[in-house]
Amino acid sequence: MSVLSVSPRVVTAQHYAIGLFRIAVGLLFACHGAATLFGVLGGAMGTDGGTVALGAWPSWYAAMIQLIGGALVMIGLFTRAAALVCSGSMAYAYFVVHQPMGLWPMQNGGESAAMFCWVFFLLIFTGSGALGLDRLYQTLRGRNAATSSGADTHASAGASFSRA
Repeated sequence: MSVLSVSPRVVTAQHYAIGLFRIAVGLLFACHGAATLFGVLGGAMGTDGGTVALGAWPSWYAAMIQLIGGALVMIGLFTRAAALVCSGSMAYAYFVVHQPMGLWPMQNGGESAAMFCWVFFLLIFTGSGALGLDRLYQTLRGRNAATSSGADTHASAGASFSRA
């Protein structure tokens, strides 16, 4: 076994590791949204435990993306689309809110925005991994497609017999 080869166990566990990673990231992101919208877990940043005003731009909208997108990523439903929106919102947060205060994330307080942006960007390409509802959705969708195409096959077979 060469140094660069990967054990079959690692390959098998990869989907579970991605799934656990997705759950943790989604939960942390949803917690940011819940804190901002509902004042839980310490509340919105800079409000001393409070919330942001309904419809306040951009904080209220960002919190909605965090809560809903984080929850979707956490449960693994529409993971790639949710991760795309979450990644984009964090890129916006970094470049519009944090970057004007300094070039580097350590200078401008944008470490979490930058990290979440790249983490969600990765999830766009990896998908939900194991333990997500995306797989269940695909399985159910596949069954429905097979059932409907099977019905079409039988209907067309019946039509061909009736012509004969």
